[in-house]
Amino acid sequence: MSQRLLIFRHIACEGPGYLAHHLTRRGIGFDLVKVDEGEPLPQDAGGYQGLVFLGGPMSVNDDLPWLPDALALIRRAHAQGVGVLGHCLGGQLIAKALGGAVGPNPVKEIGWLPVETTPAGRDWLPALPARFEAFHWHGETFTPPAGAQVLMRSAHCAHQAFLAGPSLALQYHLEVTAEMVPQWCAAYGEEIARPGETVQSAAQMTEELAERAARLHRVADQVYDRWLAGLPAA
Repeated sequence: MSQRLLIFRHIACEGPGYLAHHLTRRGIGFDLVKVDEGEPLPQDAGGYQGLVFLGGPMSVNDDLPWLPDALALIRRAHAQGVGVLGHCLGGQLIAKALGGAVGPNPVKEIGWLPVETTPAGRDWLPALPARFEAFHWHGETFTPPAGAQVLMRSAHCAHQAFLAGPSLALQYHLEVTAEMVPQWCAAYGEEIARPGETVQSAAQMTEELAERAARLHRVADQVYDRWLAGLPAA
């Protein structure tokens, strides 16, 4: 039996994207919990080898009915050695659940912006590029929990990824596809009304979009495979 993951979606336009393609190619099954449609979160990981939390426009510091259950589930799964993977909001959920903090980043990062791999990141995954362009859409960021390794950073955000045991938190969107970018530009248009150094316009974000997404997906293949390799066997 192959590994199977449980993925949590918090808004319809921020689905599993490229991660779903990657898992399908690897023969790894997954189920989707549509938190945005009121589907309940389980009490524990059950028979799943990994949990994935996707992005969303809300904050982990908001008063939302599902947030306590999500944080408790992450803590329980992590303590049991079940890997948890988080993208943007999902990474912030991991940070808060494991004792880190989440608050405003010095600036918003929206669009295609560079990320640097730290020495710890190169130790974790030697094939990672020293610097690559990732897709961002966040105004908050996380402070990693005690003992976590910071794997990636950027000029405007000190913590772009951290590893805590089997759990991997990403501040940026590794799962984004070329189809998702214009959808987000339309859905969150008010956030990009005044572009600047770290906030790109819709035109900037969609320039050479297919090529940019393909380059990001080559990095995603490496990161996802490395995280999957650390999950318990089915």
